[in-house]
Amino acid sequence: MTPDAPAVLRDELPYRIVRPFRVRFEESTVSETMRTAVYLAWVADVAWQHSTELGFGRDWYSARGLFWLVRSIRLDVFAPVHTYAEVRVSTRVVGYRRIGARRECEVFAPSGELLAHLEIDWVMVNERGVPTRVPDDFRKFVVDGQATFEMRKVALPESPPDAVERRFRVHRRDLDPLDHVNNSVYLDYFEEALEAAGQGELLLVVPRRYVLDFASSAARDELLVGRTWPLEGGWAYRLTREDDTEIFRARIEPLS
Repeated sequence: MTPDAPAVLRDELPYRIVRPFRVRFEESTVSETMRTAVYLAWVADVAWQHSTELGFGRDWYSARGLFWLVRSIRLDVFAPVHTYAEVRVSTRVVGYRRIGARRECEVFAPSGELLAHLEIDWVMVNERGVPTRVPDDFRKFVVDGQATFEMRKVALPESPPDAVERRFRVHRRDLDPLDHVNNSVYLDYFEEALEAAGQGELLLVVPRRYVLDFASSAARDELLVGRTWPLEGGWAYRLTREDDTEIFRARIEPLS
């Protein structure tokens, strides 16, 4: 059962904003449903809009040498979103740790039907990429200013010998302005691996859950190794460099 939709979708600054999005043709699959990775692009965009509304735009971060990096995501998909569909995406901060923050995002149809729910754990880093303390000013984003949470991780066993393996290089189109693979692209990698393993139908199951764990960043032209295998009623995925350094871990499972 999905959570009830709010009676009215509206901004509630400083705690929440709601923004419209539309599924473009190139964001869709051959089944005329939206690629799952587009959810991640939407919530990253609306998070930046929220931060900017409150005076913490990109210029503010650049002047202080601070950046937010996505550490982990839980995504529950409740219904498919079709090509050219219009939706509303909300975001709010629900907790902080010393170096991190958690955002809750929801995607609604115009009718108010909840299409997807996401929880995104972010880590603040300095210009050297070292995790650093979140400024106290950010705590006004949360209703009580004190909410906290446990950072989510994906723990996987060793990849079995019969895991389906796929080797590929990072392409220019996969990169973001930091010259690293954008976090949404890793979900595309995962779903491509599932299709290669003959699990394409799993990507159409609703409701379904993804849990994503970003261990490090892949860069331009790197050769990556992805391995996927069945695990506890769902499927697991591990992405590494050739030396087996982990970059990304993920799981998908149907929701009852």
